[in-house]
Amino acid sequence: MTGVPALYPCTVTHVRRTPSAYALRHRTYLWLIDPDRPPRLPAPLRPFARFDARDHFGGRSATVRAGLASFLAARGIALGDGRILMLAHARVLGHVFNPLTLYWVRREDGSPLCVVAEVHNTYGERHCYLLHSDDDRATAEKELYVSPFFPVDGRYLMRLPEPGDRLRLTVHLERDGGRPFTATVSGTRRPATTAGVLRCLLRHPLSTLAVSAGIRFHGVRLFLRGLPVRPRPRHQPQEGVK
Repeated sequence: MTGVPALYPCTVTHVRRTPSAYALRHRTYLWLIDPDRPPRLPAPLRPFARFDARDHFGGRSATVRAGLASFLAARGIALGDGRILMLAHARVLGHVFNPLTLYWVRREDGSPLCVVAEVHNTYGERHCYLLHSDDDRATAEKELYVSPFFPVDGRYLMRLPEPGDRLRLTVHLERDGGRPFTATVSGTRRPATTAGVLRCLLRHPLSTLAVSAGIRFHGVRLFLRGLPVRPRPRHQPQEGVK
């Protein structure tokens, strides 16, 4: 695959419409990689850009590809020699938190096979959604407790086109006939050169810590505004994500 690895300096927005209007914007950067050929950086930069199989799927596979293959096989899909593009945060100084990791999977002949959206919450739980996109649109029933202010119901409407020069992702939560929550990610592709990585590190130091800290900060603000906390049900680990 040409053009990978690549960097996407990007802006993440969350817009909450009910029961109280609230919006946030966060700047960060994401990596687009072929997990079979992770970035090869100079030794001093490697602690700032690691991709570890234990951070994805069940965390017990030897490689990200093996974890993805196990997840797909449990659903009757053979990955074989298919090609993978993965969009995610890298480990930075040993820490990573990926609210959303995306995998665009193509067959060996290059035709689209599926998209997998891997969601992590701040309680250490994860859930993977297998998506068969129609014109880059896909729907999935919500099955993981993510925000403490929403129950586990409704469905997601996602627009997840494979990134090119631009990154444009949208996830709507649909419930009770409306869209109470929308998340977007938008960014511009940059080559993953040494200078490009350094630029991202200087602009967003400890980026994954900033993501997890920001989620908690805004959660506290919403709680102080009086939003009721919904009970967190026990999440049953999925086959292939255990």
